[in-house]
Amino acid sequence: MSVTFIAKRKKIKAEYIAAVIFLLPNLSGFMIFTVWPLIYSFILSFMDWGILNKPTFIGLKNYAGIIRDSNFWLCLRNTAYYSFVKVPLNLFLSLLLAVLLNKALRGRNFFRAIAFLPAVCSSVAVGVIWQPLLESSRNGLVNHLLGYLGINPVPFISSTVWAMPSVIFVGIWKELGYFMVIYLAGLQGIPGSYYEAAAIDGSGSINTFFKITLPLLAPTTFFAFVTSLIGSFQIFDLTSVLTNGGPANATNTLVMYIYQNGFKWFRMGYASAIALILFLIIFAVTMIQNKIADNGAAD
Repeated sequence: MSVTFIAKRKKIKAEYIAAVIFLLPNLSGFMIFTVWPLIYSFILSFMDWGILNKPTFIGLKNYAGIIRDSNFWLCLRNTAYYSFVKVPLNLFLSLLLAVLLNKALRGRNFFRAIAFLPAVCSSVAVGVIWQPLLESSRNGLVNHLLGYLGINPVPFISSTVWAMPSVIFVGIWKELGYFMVIYLAGLQGIPGSYYEAAAIDGSGSINTFFKITLPLLAPTTFFAFVTSLIGSFQIFDLTSVLTNGGPANATNTLVMYIYQNGFKWFRMGYASAIALILFLIIFAVTMIQNKIADNGAAD
């Protein structure tokens, strides 16, 4: 071996060791607080554990119990209802707002800041803010304003019909600005030459949007869809504060049900089994969307 080769090899080894040293604190935290809890949760899903007693292996009994659990299926339906209604509406409105605020409007930056403001608030704070606003009596600001229009009070968060749409509305209000910023980044990444060529060809604004803007935003839309869907399936704090899962479990979601089983009823094994099923649902939906996006790109 030449001296140069040995020196280069030592340098690469030193850089590798330095990289490992710098990554070790973050990697250790990831392993301890993310990977190990996932592994332990998987193990617990086959156990009967009430926190105070010793875990007992029961095999697939937790999963068999979930299949027969009507509350689980109700929570799954509520979660799917929230996710598959909120996510498309959220992305559609975010894209619409992004397109509007991407134009050379007066005060554009101010309106962008106002639209993004709810995104920096925690879901708990948002729930605390909106709960009195959506109060079912005339004391609620929204119903108070509707009263001026001659409309009777609407039971926004106390009716099994209105509760989930109200939660969806508040969820969209909170996340609208965040995904607007995501779409703004995608819009500003589209080369202006495409629009110049479309203008020369005499393409109208609507045709240009559907033929150029929307297809080139496909990667942005995929990212926004996946992240929004994952967050929607994990909805907990907003429904917990706004409706506490009610009325009559109309807004009780899977993550709330996991919390109830684990920390209210001390059925950690059962809660872990539900958590694993939730993970598999999110993984499957993400893979399906990924497959659809790949097929669309291939076409």
